[in-house]
Amino acid sequence: MKKLVIAYSGGLDTSYCAVSLSKEYDVHAVSVNTGGFTNEEVKHIESNAYKMGVTTYKNIDAVATFYQKVVKYLIFGNVLKNSTYPLSVSAERIIQAIEIIEYAKSIDAEYIAHGSTGAGNDQVRFDMIFQTLAPNIKIITPIRDQKLTRQEEIDYLKSEGIDMPWEKSKYSVNKGLWGTSVGGVETLESEKSLPSEAYPSQLEKEGEEKVTLTFKNGEFIALNGEENAPEVNIEKLNDIASAYAIGRDIHVGDTIVGTKGRVGFEAAAALITVKAHHLLEKHTLTKWQLQHKEYLSSFYGMHLHEGQYLDPVMRDIEAFLQSSQKMVSGNVVVSLKPYHFSLDGIVSNHDLMSSKFSTYGEENKAWSADDAKGFIKIIGNQNKIYRQVNS
Repeated sequence: MKKLVIAYSGGLDTSYCAVSLSKEYDVHAVSVNTGGFTNEEVKHIESNAYKMGVTTYKNIDAVATFYQKVVKYLIFGNVLKNSTYPLSVSAERIIQAIEIIEYAKSIDAEYIAHGSTGAGNDQVRFDMIFQTLAPNIKIITPIRDQKLTRQEEIDYLKSEGIDMPWEKSKYSVNKGLWGTSVGGVETLESEKSLPSEAYPSQLEKEGEEKVTLTFKNGEFIALNGEENAPEVNIEKLNDIASAYAIGRDIHVGDTIVGTKGRVGFEAAAALITVKAHHLLEKHTLTKWQLQHKEYLSSFYGMHLHEGQYLDPVMRDIEAFLQSSQKMVSGNVVVSLKPYHFSLDGIVSNHDLMSSKFSTYGEENKAWSADDAKGFIKIIGNQNKIYRQVNS
């Protein structure tokens, strides 16, 4: 039997794929942890995978890889798609696809399968990564190709002796390092909000709590003075902030396949980290750095969402973003409150609001009144000439 690797999540779609494909192929299941998996959950997925008839199961821990290859640059760029969404799931899928295809190559698999339908973004991300990194490995997608309904999948599994509680949860939840997506009947329409109970984190704390995020060259190196790897700090911050039910919102955007999509999400650590980092940049970068970063970061986020991660232009933008972080170091104090947070201020040796030069709107120490008058006259010269010539 020819060797096939399947991107296995343990859900209905990938379970159907595993059972049906095991009849024709030597199936090796792999899942990629980009945050959100507990050891118990991994063991449960592994147990179910073997029930589906796979030959082997492997879970790849890619949390640190996810941070280093993607999340770091989303922070550097303060990326929020449509000024709202931190690209929680779309960013994950890129790394998951890369890890899965590299694993497939390492065991000399001839085929690779995933459980995406033909209606969403993930099919594009997975196929593009697979095709680019391993063009000789054939992609198999039973759910998409056979246009299967959920009930047809359940009926097939039951006929194969796999009778498990496949009832669809009221809300689909996808948890990862950079946030949790939440989908339900409300997100299929335009006018309804998700109820509070749909979100995985509920309000546990009242009052106000201050936290200090420490950045060095743009990276989140410490939380409340305790240094850890940035991905660990993100997880710790999320544990603290989610108790205040912070980070809930609904994102509306354009899918890769041309439709509009709506999804709820909860991303306390991602939103706080991005906003805190952005505030520190406002103090430490020049206005031209900030301006050019804004459109390049938007481009980076859009192309990541669209599955274009492997295009060389992404490495070019990453180089720019990395270079821009040389002076982005300091502490940011954030106040956490029920359902929201506020940025208090920053302390940085690179703060360009230095009082040695001036106090905005009140006092200047670096130029004279005559200097100011001459500067204003010259900077307004082009408009003055234009008006005189054309009036």
